[in-house]
Amino acid sequence: MSQITLYLDESTQALVEKAAAASGLSKSRWVAEIIRKYAAEEWPQDCLDLAGRFADFPLREDNPSPPADVQRLGF
Repeated sequence: MSQITLYLDESTQALVEKAAAASGLSKSRWVAEIIRKYAAEEWPQDCLDLAGRFADFPLREDNPSPPADVQRLGF
């Protein structure tokens, strides 16, 4: 298992200690779980639950093709 050093100001350190104690976890485990939660490459379930909920939301395939690109100026 690898280790990481974090430099936290006093108020942030206090927040970590309070949150870890409230969840019954060590500070290390609490930080690891927060990293897993926010660094994951998955959509959170509450976002996935919104899929299809907006009847008037324009879908990509409903949009006409984009206009032709404009001529660029050379250098």
